[in-house]
Amino acid sequence: MSGCTLYSALDLVDGYYQIVMRESDIPLTAVSTPSGILWEWLVMPQGLSNAPATFNRLVTQLFRPLRTFAQTYFDDIFVHSRAEDGQTAMDVHLRHLRRVVEVMRANKLYANIDKCVFAAEEIKVGVRADPGKVKAIATSSTPRSQKDLRKWLGLNDADWVWETHHQDAFDNIKASLQHAPVLALPDENKSFSIVCGASDYAIGCAQKDDEGRERIISFRSRQLKAAERNYPVSDKELLAMKYALVKFR
Repeated sequence: MSGCTLYSALDLVDGYYQIVMRESDIPLTAVSTPSGILWEWLVMPQGLSNAPATFNRLVTQLFRPLRTFAQTYFDDIFVHSRAEDGQTAMDVHLRHLRRVVEVMRANKLYANIDKCVFAAEEIKVGVRADPGKVKAIATSSTPRSQKDLRKWLGLNDADWVWETHHQDAFDNIKASLQHAPVLALPDENKSFSIVCGASDYAIGCAQKDDEGRERIISFRSRQLKAAERNYPVSDKELLAMKYALVKFR
C-alpha cells in the first residue's frame, strides 16, 4: 500500500453461505427443532469453530491473482491504487475495483454497500488506532468499581485497590493513545534499521525507515518468561535482537 493515494474497503456479507458443506460433514450440523423436525445445513453456517478460517482461506485464494492491489482479511477487501502509466490514480483505481467486482460476481460474493468505502484518501485499516475508539477511550471516566476496571483492562480476579500510581498509569494510557505516533507503511525500495532494547521484565524492538526523515514502521514487544528474567543484561539484549529478527524477517 506504500505510495498509494486512493483506497476502497469492501465488506462482504453472507459469504459463509457460498461455501457448500462436504457431504460427510452435513450430519454434524444437524439441529433438532421443538416440532421434532431435524434440519441439516447444506452450506456452511455461521458459528462453526473452523468457519472463519475456512472462509478466510477461500477469499485469500480467490483474490490471490489481484494481490498487487487488493488485500483481504476475512470478510474485508482493501483495494489501493496510485497513478501509473500516464493514468490518473482514479482511473487506475476504477480499473482495480472492476477486477475485484468481477471476481466477486463470478463467485457470488456480495458486499454490504452501507459499510463499503470507495475511492477515499484514508480508510480505517493499517497503522494507527481508530480515531473514534481513541476518542471514546480519551473521554472515559476513572473506573469506580471492579466491573469498570475489568471493562477497561479485560482483567478478572483482580484485587480492587486503586492507588495514585494506578491513576497516573490510567491517565498516561489515555494521553499516549491521543498522541500515538502514526506508523509509516514499509517501502521495499528503501533500507530499514532495527532498534532493540531490554528491561528486567520485557524486550522490545522497532523497525524504522532509514532514508530521509526517520519514520517508525512497526513496534513489537513481549514480556520475559520467568527463566529469561534471570538472564544477564547482555543475554537479554541478544534475546531482544533475536526476537526482532524473527518478527521483522
